[in-house]
Parts: sequence; structure tokens; C-alpha cells
Amino acid sequence: MRDETPNSWEARAETNSFYGFTDLPSVHERGTVVLTHGEGPYVFDVHGGRYLDANSGLWNMVAGFDHPGMAAAAKAQYDKFPGYHAFFGRMSDQTVMLSEKLVEVSPFERGKVFYTNSGSEANDTMVKMLWFLGAAEGHTEKRKILTRKNGYHGVTVVSASMTGKPYNSVFGLPLDGFIHLTCPHYWREGQAGETEAEFTARLAKELEDTIAAEGAETIAGFFAEPVMGAGGVIPPSDGYFQAIAPILKKHGIPLIADEVICGFGRTGGVWGCETYDFMPDAIISSKNLTAGYFPMGAVILGPELSDRLQAASEAIEEFPHGFTASGHPVGSAIALKAIDLILNGDDDSGPLIENVRRMTPIFEQHMARLGEHPHIGEIRGKGLMGALEAVQDKATKTPWPGDLSVSERIANTCTDHGLICRPLGQSIVLCPPFIITESQMAEMFEKLERALTQVFDGLTA
Repeated sequence: MRDETPNSWEARAETNSFYGFTDLPSVHERGTVVLTHGEGPYVFDVHGGRYLDANSGLWNMVAGFDHPGMAAAAKAQYDKFPGYHAFFGRMSDQTVMLSEKLVEVSPFERGKVFYTNSGSEANDTMVKMLWFLGAAEGHTEKRKILTRKNGYHGVTVVSASMTGKPYNSVFGLPLDGFIHLTCPHYWREGQAGETEAEFTARLAKELEDTIAAEGAETIAGFFAEPVMGAGGVIPPSDGYFQAIAPILKKHGIPLIADEVICGFGRTGGVWGCETYDFMPDAIISSKNLTAGYFPMGAVILGPELSDRLQAASEAIEEFPHGFTASGHPVGSAIALKAIDLILNGDDDSGPLIENVRRMTPIFEQHMARLGEHPHIGEIRGKGLMGALEAVQDKATKTPWPGDLSVSERIANTCTDHGLICRPLGQSIVLCPPFIITESQMAEMFEKLERALTQVFDGLTA
């Protein structure tokens, strides 16, 4: 609990820090959790408290918080060449090698990579690339962007406009031309008596009808997370991507896979698009790209978009866009190490993606057990990402009144028990580090179960 003394860490944090995506009533009541270090999947606060971080930081610390190989890769590159850019025909050798590696491990036979500092910036960059192409190819009206309600694509003005979350209305967003289609969440969005196949067909028809109404010639691209992450870990309905991809292809609309969360192993495949068996035109990567050890994002372009963007750029002699730290040499070295750890492992352990696949059935068994609780309406997920949705009435799927802040209560109670998990809407989200062991998995669910019992007993007493 919070330290009330004037010069406490909690007081200092609140005095000088402006919080984003933080439940302020909880901070005022409980104080900020100020962390000092991490060990494996655990983090430690200034009071010596230890927490199993079932969020992997923010989906991204998949190798844990003190991996010696990751730290060594960073230090070696800082010693050799601590910083540079990727402008004016200059970039580091590490950046060149990372681009080669990203194309190699992508589903594309060939392509090109553009670097940013985050997933938000990568999505923003992809939109600018599509707008640039439209103008360069004589289709200046090709500006509209299709995404889905409850999808999350970032916080820049453009990527927030793509994000189908109602909270963006406080900024006067979305901008014009950003169109949000139905969230492919069958459990919540399916109509009475509608089968999952019928639901998928309805969403495909909605896409076709939207394209007809807006005009294919005005639509620049369609962005989709393979599994919606910050929307509450929402896998697509069965056959969803197989239904929509041919429609987009028929109308010449690029399909962009936002793999910021899913990419590099979270779903059990290298890419979420591989897990769900569809071929995008470009991939947006971040988070696991560096295992959270450096802020970096990447736009990985498939062959067609690579060729078209190259031609459009050569026509005006450049692509006038970039960031000071694009392709940073330290970030590139860290990303190369992270990819190697995830896909190949090191001397101390096997490939982290293999542990994801090994632990997924155990994760699913624990989820299924907690899903039997009368106030858990749905369990859902893929690989090592899952959500449990709290409901007041399971039969009718009736949510708890919003003013009860049920998921926030559960997350705060978990923190009291030494577990960090994330509240999203009325769901509790779990996305543990890829290094998690079976015993740590059991600890995670035991603490979560205690918190669920405590909160639900209090609400129904």
C-alpha cells in the first residue's frame, strides 16, 4: 500500500509525473508502484515487494527482465557504435543485418524494411506510405483507412484514429476517413441464433458493402491485428481472414497485419498471420522485436508494396519521412539478439518460441478451469495471450455496472497478492513472458484465482 510520507517514492511520482493509461482513482488511493529491478519474470518495488509480471511489462519483455545475453548485446554495441540514424544513404552495419533478418523470417519472398521508434509510429508510417502511393500513382482520393472497432493501433494522431476505442473521442478523434468495421468477436458481437460461420459471413458482407458504399478507389488500406491485443485479447471468428482477404485483394486494397503484439511468437507462430493462415501485404512489428530491451518499430513491406514505394520515391528522389533514431545501431543489435533468442535459443535455453508452444496447453488448462467460475463469462486467447471476461450474469452475458470498476478491482487485488495483470474493459488480460516455467504458471493462476474469489465474494455479499 502507499507510503503517505511527503518524500515517499509514491508522493514524488505523483508530484512530478503525468500518467497515461492509468486509473487515477487507484493511484490516489493506492499510490504508484515504483519498481527498481527485475529477475526473470518478476519485478521488485522500492519496498522490496516482488511481483510476477503476467503482462510481460507491456506484452514485450518476453525474455524476462534480466536476460544476460540481451544486456550483453546492448553493452557490446554501445561500446562499439552507440548511436546513428538511417538518413542520407547512411546506416549502421547492424541495421543492414537486421533488415536482412526481418525479410528472411517474414512470410515474404522478398521485401524492404523501414524503422521507427514504436508500433504507433510504424502504423502511422504505413498510412503515410499508402497516402504517398496514392498521390504518386495518380489516385489522390485514395485516403480512407479501414480498421475494426476495439482494434488498437497506437496513440499518434493517425494511429489513434485507426484505433477503434471510444476513449479517443476526448481528443476529437478519429480524423475523417478512418472507418471502423465490426469487431470480429463472436461471443459478444454475434446475433441471437447466429452461428459463428454466419457471423463471419456477415462481417465479410459488411466489408464488401462498405467498400461499395465508400468506393474502392477511395480506400488506401485495411489494418488488422491477427489477435486484437489491447481490445481484450480477441481472436478472430473462425475463417475470418479467409473471408475478408479475397475481398480486399479483388478491390486492390492492401491488407496490413499489425503484428506489434502477435509478432515473434506470442501466438505460438512466428507471426500471427501464419497462425491464422493469411498473407498480408505488409507487417507492422515492434514490442517482441527487441524483447522490450529497446524502443523500436518496423514496417516490413512485401514485394508489391516494396516495388511500388521504391518507384514512387525514385520519381521524386526520396521518401520524405523518418525519425532521428530510425534503425538505431544499438536497437538493431538488440533486435538481432532477441530474434535469435526467440527463434533459436542460446547456450542456456532452447528457442523461446518452443517454450511458448510447450506452455500453451498448460496455460489453456488453467484458463479453462477459471472459466468455470459463475462470474467469468468467456475465456479466450491464442498461444500465451489470454483474457477472462467478468460478467454479472453468465447466462445473459450481462456485464457488471461500469462504476464498480470490476477489472480494476481484480487487478489491484492481484497486485496485493504479488501478481501484475492488466484490466481491459471488464476483462483481465494475461500475457506472461516466454521464459515462464510450469511452476510460475501455477503461481500466476493461483494468485489470480484468489483475487477473483476475493473480489466476486465482495461484490455478491
